[in-house]
Amino acid sequence: MIKKFIDRLLGGGAKKPKFGKRREVPREEHGIDLSLVDERAVNVVRTLQQAGYEAYIVGGAVRDLLLGLRPKDFDVATDATPEQVKGLFRRAFIIGRRFRIVHVVHGRGREHEVIEVSTFRAYLDNAAAEQVAGNERTSKSELAGMKHAVDASGRVLRDNVWGPQDEDATRRDFTVNAMYYDPQTQVVVDFHGGLDDARKKLLRMIGDPATRYREDPVRIIRAVRFSAKLAPLGFKLEPKTAAPLKAGLALLADVPQSRLFDEMLKLLQTGHSLATIAQLKVLGLEKGIYPLLDLVVERADDAFVRAALQDTDRRVGESKPVAPSFLLAAVLWSDVREGWARRQAKRMAPFPALQESIDVVFDARIGDVSGRGKLGTDMREIWMMQPRFDRRVGSAPFSLVEQPRFRAGFDFMRLRADVGEVDEVLADWWQEFSLASDAEREDLLAQVRESSQRGPRRVRAARPASEAGDDRDGDSDRAPRDDAEDAGERGESAEAGDAPARKRRRRRRKPGGAGGSAGGAAPAGGEA
Repeated sequence: MIKKFIDRLLGGGAKKPKFGKRREVPREEHGIDLSLVDERAVNVVRTLQQAGYEAYIVGGAVRDLLLGLRPKDFDVATDATPEQVKGLFRRAFIIGRRFRIVHVVHGRGREHEVIEVSTFRAYLDNAAAEQVAGNERTSKSELAGMKHAVDASGRVLRDNVWGPQDEDATRRDFTVNAMYYDPQTQVVVDFHGGLDDARKKLLRMIGDPATRYREDPVRIIRAVRFSAKLAPLGFKLEPKTAAPLKAGLALLADVPQSRLFDEMLKLLQTGHSLATIAQLKVLGLEKGIYPLLDLVVERADDAFVRAALQDTDRRVGESKPVAPSFLLAAVLWSDVREGWARRQAKRMAPFPALQESIDVVFDARIGDVSGRGKLGTDMREIWMMQPRFDRRVGSAPFSLVEQPRFRAGFDFMRLRADVGEVDEVLADWWQEFSLASDAEREDLLAQVRESSQRGPRRVRAARPASEAGDDRDGDSDRAPRDDAEDAGERGESAEAGDAPARKRRRRRRKPGGAGGSAGGAAPAGGEA
């Protein structure tokens, strides 16, 4: 009682966090299979420990190992500062501003692996907000004069303050993500009952959930992400952890838009996008996190968007790379397509109409967060490529398959074909053309020319010979003109088309069907 009275008198009446009791769990109890641990992560831990520092594999990797799964990513936590970590590895890079970490890189090119190393951080709340001393070395101009580690609402403002391991565990979000594994001794260090929660398949926030969401509102999004990711394994959100989520949405207004954008991409690109959308609806969070995410949830039942979401989940499950530009291009395609159609209806040329429609969609849906960078460039290329798939004459197909973003554009067109927006025959043709040799590609182009000329003649075969002759003249003029516009060789193509047309008229006047058949073969031969 006296201690509580003194705390209140000195302004320390706020409830102090419980840092938990350290528990070391041996391999006989936790049962982690060391063969599931990436050797590169083991090497990082070993190097740090040999230099005299504490080091552990931490976070979701430990959770997955306890469940008998092979983690895709490995993070390491240590008491070494970022500068000390960087000095121990040949290829290590300090990144981040609000939250400084070190990327230790192994391998090169696409086969490289990044082990993320973070320093144990102090737990900061309103009770210990004043006079945070200075082992921070980033963003000093922004932090100059700032006395508080958290703002009036409890949101953490300074997060590069090093501390002991028990405080580092407490500042993490869920108990199952706050365990430490030493692959050298094969001991799991647990401060908050994470091992028991993993066995119960329970997602529980460390500390008071409402307070933790105020400290960092992005934890609301992380709660959704982890619940969706772990739902197939039977995990459920603890009721106390789930209860404040909807009420906490207003806190996201203070989070930078760029960070919300990144968190939205994590929701959609971790291989559980459809489960995430379902979870957002269950938790009542389908609106209010981020405008573009609201749109994704709204359009998730659209056949084309759903196909893109399913394709993204499939690729992640197969450990294939995924690009946010592809998925967002699919979500916004209906806006682009409708604007494109409206402009063409007003007699605007197709390509300028498409470009203008894209600009309007960028301004309305994405703004300045990421739409003007590489993401926006990739989305634009995917969209601008779509009308080019209709041009299968001259050199146009050859130049298209050489485009760096051809595969993304083709996959986008293939999805359109899967939902009936594009002819399946067209998608199959481009699939074959993209994999064919030059000689085979010439044959495919010849087949396109032949089929485009034979099709109309079958419809006109039953008409009188004189009328058929007139129509063939018109058709022979039209077909080369379309080819010429696509290939940029109008005059030459027109001359190439006239001769076969005259030859066809002479053979049509002969009695019997043979002349018609011969005439049908002439145009293909004349253009070849």
